[in-house]
Amino acid sequence: MTDIKNMTMDELKNYMKELGESPFRAKQIFEWIYRGAGQFEEMTNLSKALREKLAERAYISGAEIEQKWVSRDSTVKYLMRFADGELAECVVMFYSYGVSMCISTQVGCNMGCRFCASTQGGKVRDLTAAEMISQIMTAEKDIGQRISHIVLMGMGEPLDNYEEVIKFLRIVNHESGLHISYRHITLSTCGLVPKINALAEEGIPLTLSISLHAPNDEIRSKLMPVNRKYGVKEVIAASDRYFERTSRRVSFEYAMAAGINDSVACARELAALLAGKPVHVNLIPVNPIEQGEFQKSNGKTLEIFAEELKNREINVTIRKRTGGDIDASCGQLRKRRRETERAE
Repeated sequence: MTDIKNMTMDELKNYMKELGESPFRAKQIFEWIYRGAGQFEEMTNLSKALREKLAERAYISGAEIEQKWVSRDSTVKYLMRFADGELAECVVMFYSYGVSMCISTQVGCNMGCRFCASTQGGKVRDLTAAEMISQIMTAEKDIGQRISHIVLMGMGEPLDNYEEVIKFLRIVNHESGLHISYRHITLSTCGLVPKINALAEEGIPLTLSISLHAPNDEIRSKLMPVNRKYGVKEVIAASDRYFERTSRRVSFEYAMAAGINDSVACARELAALLAGKPVHVNLIPVNPIEQGEFQKSNGKTLEIFAEELKNREINVTIRKRTGGDIDASCGQLRKRRRETERAE
């Protein structure tokens, strides 16, 4: 059985040809899927014969809400279950400019970042483009509002699931799909340099966010094993190439861990590394996790660090944390749910 939701418009046109149908049926089916049709019988402008043919050979995948938490600040966190029983987390946040959703691209993660709950236990599998889209559509149906902005920053490393993520981006941007502007999409990566270079050539003007978290290889390698393969200077060079190809300013995520990477010396070294570059730095108090070894920097330390960057003409913000009372950083809730299931 073919998951028809996991097809781009061009793939769906080719599939219609294989079935002996006119390619214009693809647009009709595509539009039905993104209006929320879950069964082919709902597609009333298709012939009965075509609906029956599709039902015999294909299906429309989805995601079910396994658990849901609502924060005091209105942030909503979901644990969603897919057809094979695997779970992934996603978060909806409400802002003055619209509704933003952080989605997962993998079940688990192989990158091994020491401050991240998603990577504990490694990667189980990649998510399909359809499963990424289903997170959005399921949340939209639940909250009764349209998602206007997407952040690929949940469980998993998006560029480690490159082909499915690119397919997801093209479907979600399509005018007959969810029609979300590329400029309203942010992709976060730990710094897979070859894939950053490939993304720059795709012609997709999204915002690239790179998890830097340290100004030098010594500190970054302790926090992020990926740095042993792609060091700080390589990552910065890749970000420069991305800007050159897309004209999109790169954002650097910097998780502040007390006594690890939050000193004035680190701030000055980071400023020197980024001097003169069209970049933005996001300072984030690291999220304490179960079985984790890091504590978040205090507010005063964050302010001093930010001031050091500002004084050296580096664009910087301190990210306001949302959903703290519901563990809105991804990975923790899936892990607890699996532990509960094993205990049962």
